Amino acid sequence: MLLPKKVKHRKWHKPRRMNKGVASRINTVAFGDFGLVSTTHSWVTSRQIESVRRVLTRYVRRGGRVYIRIFPDRPVTKKGSEMPMGKGKGTPDHYVCTIKPGTVMFEMEGIPFEKAKEALELAAYKLPVKGRLVTKK
Repeated sequence: MLLPKKVKHRKWHKPRRMNKGVASRINTVAFGDFGLVSTTHSWVTSRQIESVRRVLTRYVRRGGRVYIRIFPDRPVTKKGSEMPMGKGKGTPDHYVCTIKPGTVMFEMEGIPFEKAKEALELAAYKLPVKGRLVTKK
């Protein structure tokens, strides 16, 4: 699973409003021929990214390449079960990546369009965001 080696701040503030704006970076297919673009807002965890990676590599076999354009760098904290109110913030539990509409999350190259379409549709099913297939212009 993906997680940062070193972070400047162990615990982050929770954002006020996550569903604001569209992606201004990572919004074009740069490395591969086909890409999976989000159409909604959400947090994507490192476990979800790993499950998508497994699906895509199974379809590629040895013929092509898979590019992961997102990285989970935001820590999400969690307190223990049955913990009373107060007692400070919980410890970091897992890492997530903030996804905005228009973000290219995954890219593929070296395989035919039909196989890429099938693989990216299965990958979109495993994510909490709605996604669509795009091709390089």
